[in-house]
Amino acid sequence: MDAIIKTENLRFSYTTAEGAAPVVLDGVDLAIEPGSFVAVLGHNGSGKSTLAKHFNAILLPSGGAVYVRGTDTRDEEKLLDIRRTVGMVFQNPDNQIVANVVEEDVAFAPENLGIPPEEIRRRVDEALKAVGMYQYREHAPHLLSGGQKQRIAIAGVIAMQPDCVVLDEPTAMLDPIGRRDVLRTIRQLNRERGVTVVLITHHMDEAAQAGRLVVMARGRVVADGAPREVFQDVEGLRAVGLTVPETTQLLWQLRREGLDVPLDALSDEECAQALYRLLQ
Repeated sequence: MDAIIKTENLRFSYTTAEGAAPVVLDGVDLAIEPGSFVAVLGHNGSGKSTLAKHFNAILLPSGGAVYVRGTDTRDEEKLLDIRRTVGMVFQNPDNQIVANVVEEDVAFAPENLGIPPEEIRRRVDEALKAVGMYQYREHAPHLLSGGQKQRIAIAGVIAMQPDCVVLDEPTAMLDPIGRRDVLRTIRQLNRERGVTVVLITHHMDEAAQAGRLVVMARGRVVADGAPREVFQDVEGLRAVGLTVPETTQLLWQLRREGLDVPLDALSDEECAQALYRLLQ
């Protein structure tokens, strides 16, 4: 199956006022498969958000290339097609909300694409139902909670009907309830609608919910695989400034004490079952 997003030896440097060009991405090779749920994990400065902005041509490579459905993101004539294919959701939903009524905000992007009004109405209703916000369609966005605003921002992207949604730390500014609601929305988009999801995060528990985990450090990919496989390398992740889920940490410490427990139990339930079997 052809990748929906592919990077080849992707390099990127920001040019500062002094003319220096610190390297942010240093030879990144990735292929994102259609319908997959990929989490990109890394501490601040690892390059994960810069990578995300390359996926729909907000940033363009300093070296190497990025392809969306086989199209080079540097092809200016294909920019609209690229952004129709890959939608972006950012950290702060207030930066994406532009209207005074929820349904008008969700309709904003389709209107700019020149979509007929009847189709816009259908898309807006469908997108709001997809994120569980249809009952708020006539509300003022600024009166909603942070989690609700973020779901409205996601609905605005869904209304464009992209094949892939890239979310750049969408829960960073939310409380635990808001984080839970947004993550549930993301999982439903992927599982029920087949939307390809790329989630940029620094939260271990969020990364653990993805089907694939890519770990970045110093502008490079340092690990790539299923979360329950990647998180078993506790010492390797610590070496790049990352921790692991609390369940993995507990089991890893028990293993160091000589106890026979698995390291691939990520959920609380799996960890509890492993401990129960140990006590038996």
